[in-house]
Amino acid sequence: MTTSANTGHRLRRMAGRDPGEAHRGATPLELLYDLTLVVAFSQAGTQMAHLLELGHYAPAIGAFSLAVFAISWAWINYSWLASAFDNNDAFFRVATMVQMVGVLVIALGLPQLFHSIDEGLHVDNGVVVAGYVIMRLSTIALWLRAARHDPARRRCALTYAVLLAVAQAGWIVQIFIDPPLATTAVLALALVVLEMAVPVVAERIDGGTPWHPHHIAERYGLLVIITLGEVVLGTILAVSAVVEEQGWSVEAGLVAFGGTALAFGLWWVYFTMPSGDVLARHRERAFVWGYGHMVIFGSLAATGAGLHVAAQTIGGEAHIGPTAALLTVVVPVAVFTVALFVLYTLLLRQFDAFHVLLFVVAMLALGVAVVAVAAGASMGVGIVVAAGAPVAVIVGFETVGHRHQSAALERALS
Repeated sequence: MTTSANTGHRLRRMAGRDPGEAHRGATPLELLYDLTLVVAFSQAGTQMAHLLELGHYAPAIGAFSLAVFAISWAWINYSWLASAFDNNDAFFRVATMVQMVGVLVIALGLPQLFHSIDEGLHVDNGVVVAGYVIMRLSTIALWLRAARHDPARRRCALTYAVLLAVAQAGWIVQIFIDPPLATTAVLALALVVLEMAVPVVAERIDGGTPWHPHHIAERYGLLVIITLGEVVLGTILAVSAVVEEQGWSVEAGLVAFGGTALAFGLWWVYFTMPSGDVLARHRERAFVWGYGHMVIFGSLAATGAGLHVAAQTIGGEAHIGPTAALLTVVVPVAVFTVALFVLYTLLLRQFDAFHVLLFVVAMLALGVAVVAVAAGASMGVGIVVAAGAPVAVIVGFETVGHRHQSAALERALS
């Protein structure tokens, strides 16, 4: 971790930083900002778990997807901007604080959002949209400042600012017209597409922004670690449920070991991806890699929510059975595994049959976990077997796969 190249706190020019700067790492300000994401992901996971344990799967997934987009997309935009222009002055710090306020407002609005989508009549997204717009207005202010201080990238920065402002106007209008659920879904999808198109358009102007590849790779990795905290929290809740029902038992040990192994395995598997090195050589691959991480973040947060459901099932509070409860853990882990293998392949732009074998083994482990619980095995056994999915990938990578990766990296970086 390093601090920004400029250490004073007076106002200074917000010009582009050197994308090849040595030892560039996350700043204390960025780490502080990321802590607010813990609250937002935790709130989203809690609300999703509540609907899942009731068996309301479609509203749970729909509301959670919208929440994860609002949280992670605004974070992504801010992080890439900071990688290119962070000058650590007073203005940038205050703008970051405004971002943090926006995240917390989103978190406060999530219960109403989930409840309204579950009701199925309209979407009560006023507070969530307000928080999202607060975050985006802070980002727009930073883009306007970059446009003023960096003439070489003025058109690029202004494109970001103008298109983001148009998108925010669309979100605000949606609050006041309060359309039915189906109409809201269509409008939200259109606005999401517009938001995601902004970087694609802006980065083609003036050569794009001078983001730092290794800094960006570190920032994404840190958010992955933070999101894995939801898996750890879900494990604690599940263990507590077992202890309350049975006392300290073998089942409690299985749940504790399985949840911890699952979190650790997902962490290990994610960091086998050589993101920084490849992005430094192929900056044009950043879009797919960066956008695809929204699925990574969402699936990890959803895994934590699934463990919440497992805890409620163990405690006899859930309205769904053990097999369905385990599926709320297994499905997000499967989504994470698919997303990671796809991102890895697209990042290196090479196909490896051995990786396909590891993928199949991981999916089989998840399938065995579900079958075992359906056949009468305990939730603890199911979680332990599910943890075998990332473990299988780790064993394959550390024994054989790392050599395949070295060869693939040599080809990609040559």
